[in-house]
Amino acid sequence: MTVVTREEFTEQRCRASDLVSTARRFTQTHYRLVVECADFADGPVWIADGATSAAHWLADRTDHCANTLREWIRIGRSLRGLRATAEAFEKGDLSFSKVRALTRFATSDNEAELLELAANVAAADIGTALAAWSVRNEPDDVIEARQHRQRHFTTRTDPDGTVCGSFRLPPLEGGKLSTAVNTKLMRNTAKRQADGTWPTVAQQKADALVGAVESGGGFLYEVVIHVTGDGCRLDDGTPLTASTVGRLIPQAFIRALIHDSNRRPIDATNRRRHPTPRQKRLVKARDKTCVDCGRLDLLEYDHVPPHEITGQTHTTELQLRCSPCHARRHQQSLSSTTPA
Repeated sequence: MTVVTREEFTEQRCRASDLVSTARRFTQTHYRLVVECADFADGPVWIADGATSAAHWLADRTDHCANTLREWIRIGRSLRGLRATAEAFEKGDLSFSKVRALTRFATSDNEAELLELAANVAAADIGTALAAWSVRNEPDDVIEARQHRQRHFTTRTDPDGTVCGSFRLPPLEGGKLSTAVNTKLMRNTAKRQADGTWPTVAQQKADALVGAVESGGGFLYEVVIHVTGDGCRLDDGTPLTASTVGRLIPQAFIRALIHDSNRRPIDATNRRRHPTPRQKRLVKARDKTCVDCGRLDLLEYDHVPPHEITGQTHTTELQLRCSPCHARRHQQSLSSTTPA
């Protein structure tokens, strides 16, 4: 951390405020951009010039990808029937990220409800929040048909020669893929690379994805589905329709996590040192991330207090910690008990 004087700190505080103001003005400019792109797409110029589409005409002249411009045109057209959303976007009160997600669901009938929902979640969580709203308010067949239509897989070559891609899958299939990769990751042993460094988690996941494909699916993994009073969801919170879960029953061995009225997983205990698969699922559902740093990967199950003291493995005495935090806690505990 850099030490600064009071005057320097005051100056940096002003810069931070200016940065927030600039971001707001950028949002307002983005509003005008998508609206004008939609207006242009409905006009005759790109047709007269013989362009494949309005997006391609704009891409050639603005140095943006046609897919990006196609999305701007879609959003601009959608805003014509969503007056309150358009006003919030125009004022800079609603970010482009939220507007992009909202315009896939919002109608004049549900706009007010969805705007309130968007105001109470972070931009990073808007997708999951809207998916949960959809499960509560739309018929299963409508949701599943939309998810089926929107599935895709694309790749491109980046300047460094690597292949970069994106995919969109229905939630259950996406959950299967994520679980398969994470299972493969946990079974692999990380090795020091040729340059002496250790691979990052993202690099290990890339290796795990390739390994899962090369193995032809010849290894077992478990997808946990949580069933609560307000619906079904995957372990990461992605909502599932009831009919999707229902179709799994004849094909799968079902593992149910039972939740109490406060949505807490019901306890389980034994006297073994290592937690059972059921106990792991309960603790994972309760803690979700490392209790110290919030990390989502390399998670382990830590006895608090230590198993040497209690002699039992109880879910109320287990905490989810990532490997570095787990090791650090035990090192601190060892240091505090070692005589000087």
